[in-house]
Amino acid sequence: MLYYLFEYLDKNFDVPGTGVFQYITFRSALAVLLSLLISTVFGKRIIEFLRNQQVGETVRELGLAGQNEKAGTPTMGGLIIILATLVPVVLLTKLDNIYIVLLIVTTLWMGTIGFVDDYIKIFKKDKQGLKGGFKVIGQVGLGLVVGSVLYFNPGVTVRDDANSKKVSAYSIEQNVSELSQTDLEEKSTVTTIPFFKNNEFDYAELLAWTGDNYRDWAWLIFIPVVIFIITAVSNGANLTDGIDGLAAGTSAISVTALGIFAFVSGNIILSNYLNIMYIPDSGEMTVFIAAFVGALIGFLWYNSYPAAVFMGDTGSLTIGGIIAVLAIAVRKELLIPLLCGIFLVENFSVVLQVSYFKYTKKRFGEGRRIFLMSPLHHHYQKKGYHESKIVTRFWIVGILLAILSIVTLKLR
Repeated sequence: MLYYLFEYLDKNFDVPGTGVFQYITFRSALAVLLSLLISTVFGKRIIEFLRNQQVGETVRELGLAGQNEKAGTPTMGGLIIILATLVPVVLLTKLDNIYIVLLIVTTLWMGTIGFVDDYIKIFKKDKQGLKGGFKVIGQVGLGLVVGSVLYFNPGVTVRDDANSKKVSAYSIEQNVSELSQTDLEEKSTVTTIPFFKNNEFDYAELLAWTGDNYRDWAWLIFIPVVIFIITAVSNGANLTDGIDGLAAGTSAISVTALGIFAFVSGNIILSNYLNIMYIPDSGEMTVFIAAFVGALIGFLWYNSYPAAVFMGDTGSLTIGGIIAVLAIAVRKELLIPLLCGIFLVENFSVVLQVSYFKYTKKRFGEGRRIFLMSPLHHHYQKKGYHESKIVTRFWIVGILLAILSIVTLKLR
């Protein structure tokens, strides 16, 4: 809203200073500060409200040190993240940008699923929460919406011929809409393969065997891929949310890296320099990402050990959904196993544990385990590591993975 106000003042009245709102970097900086302010100042009030409503965490008997002390800690803290993200986004972004619309829908959609899950656990006293099938239906539904919009919406285009235009005369942060309109932009299901020199892959090529019109049916591949990624990443974030500060911290690291990808992909100068595909209008996501990172860091003010609030599924499912949509939108979804390596390992540890237990029970009559406990962070708790040490080390690994992911812009 403020973006449109200052744009109006700049164009019609030439008010000094109002033109600065045209710059993505300026609005991103404001978004970080505003989201931090909201999450830290209003976060305390939300926590008090949750405590007064007796929205407390029910702790399972897991035999973990310090676990029982967490009983009664307010949950549903994901509301803080959602509020601190959406307020700056509504104020500072171009709300007619298709990517911003998708991210807002994702935030509200996954937030609603997580909220219902938490509500059932807390107020209905059902420890299982929302049935897994309903969660999957919600995730698949979001994937169907996101995949369809990204495939069919005319505003979602790419341009991979950045070298064909002389763009050196334009400043890095200049509004390049006029230049973009003259360039070759097209609807495409192309994505980026990391670590390869000729690193673009088109999902449509998987249907090349069907005939000359195979591109018309590319949605049959693209939309299921989007559904799978959103479901997998949101569940991975959900499993990672097990000890104080782990999910919020690792997510902030991954989202920061995605912010860099969004900025360079949406900037015609930088995309030309890095020889990557230019994605028109995607740079606007940088403002959303800045607000989201600020909200996650602000949430850590209360969620770091010992946590005064837990994010619950309201937060973890939302975080996973946003990360998945961001990665898909900037055509970096094949980097997710590296960038979100913590999520992947946490998810994989559960799959391995359950599969091996079932296999050994069937073969030997008793179930055996690979880890002392899953997800992986609980394994280290069982080994006697303090949870703050586990979280810090997972953050360090997350930072290394994020750096390696960013390096793929030039390392091919």
